[in-house]
Amino acid sequence: HSGQLYDAPEHFRDVALGRGQYHVFRRGREDEGGGLQYGISDEESRLNVNVASEEELGKLDGMTPGVVTAILNWRHADNAPASGGPEWEYYASLQPPSQPRDGPLQTVRELLMVRGVSRELLLGSDAHRNGLRTAENDDRETSSLNNWDTGWAELLTVDSSVKDITASGGDRVNIQSADERSLTGVRGITSDIARAIVAYRGQNQFKSLADLLDVTAAQNQNQLGQGSGGNATGQDQSAPPPNAQSPNSSPSAPTGPKVISEELLMEIADDLTVQTEAKLAGVVNVNTASLEVLACLPGVSRDLAQAIVSYRTSSGFFPNTACLLKVPGMTRDIFKQLAARVSARSETFRILSEGKVTSTGTRQRIQEIVRLSLNEFTTLSYREDDLDRKSTRLNSS
Repeated sequence: HSGQLYDAPEHFRDVALGRGQYHVFRRGREDEGGGLQYGISDEESRLNVNVASEEELGKLDGMTPGVVTAILNWRHADNAPASGGPEWEYYASLQPPSQPRDGPLQTVRELLMVRGVSRELLLGSDAHRNGLRTAENDDRETSSLNNWDTGWAELLTVDSSVKDITASGGDRVNIQSADERSLTGVRGITSDIARAIVAYRGQNQFKSLADLLDVTAAQNQNQLGQGSGGNATGQDQSAPPPNAQSPNSSPSAPTGPKVISEELLMEIADDLTVQTEAKLAGVVNVNTASLEVLACLPGVSRDLAQAIVSYRTSSGFFPNTACLLKVPGMTRDIFKQLAARVSARSETFRILSEGKVTSTGTRQRIQEIVRLSLNEFTTLSYREDDLDRKSTRLNSS
């Protein structure tokens, strides 16, 4: 998770193998200086088209409301077209006829079947979707890559997913359900803070870790009188507590001193979760995402996306997502919108490799997407490009 394999020419450039050599390479992001990088890339640096919201998809350059609706309709599981979206009749009228998947897209290229998505929009100059020019006009010179359109495909994925575990592989503590003893097992959470978390969630749901910043000190119930029908101040005992809410009301604004500062949240964030799922599908890695992808996320303007990129360039990788609060322009309100959509690590990687036989000059590219964890290695898909015969084979699991 250190990013050390993203640009490692000592490992991936002109490596001898059999009768030739190979290299692993990718197109560098703008903040990396563009050009060619010898290393792998991660799927979590991309926007997952199966998870992205209508707002997020709409921020892609060249995206229209009609195409957004068509994508949402395509991946919608209940066969009911979204309002104003293309219906089954449209796809059935095509030659040859087709039908929407009504489920998650299996590859990014599947978007070419969606109404309104053209090859130019999706692939740009990257007909093979391998991060480089086509074989007919193949040029790996750095200068040729800097001003080259790769379309939406370079920004999108269908494979991003990370386990909801700590950096060391341990279980996170769920602040939605953990008891006080489990909460105090997290270094930095005292008994008073644990008590306040439990009291807060009795009246407010944690939507993300950012909501911990709103937790206030738990009221000392011993301060309340126990008189019949009232308390020491004459308040009716049957009345709800100050922060309580009726079934039809929204959560009341918390009152009292806050018990978790931004600094403490940055210390404890990696040990906590609000999710019940074992995997976080479609989260975006703030350490590797490009400016274009970051700018698609909720609450993030292009200027703020640039600030995130500039901060990580000067200060190094964010150890956890709460450290985004250090970025100039990142407010608590924006972080609350963003927190559930981001990660600080990746588990799914894209490996683009080209081998060449020295004597004949024959070349072949293989693109493989793999998922790595502490104990397993899974191949999700691979694509073979035979550059000499100009044929392509795609296999997906």
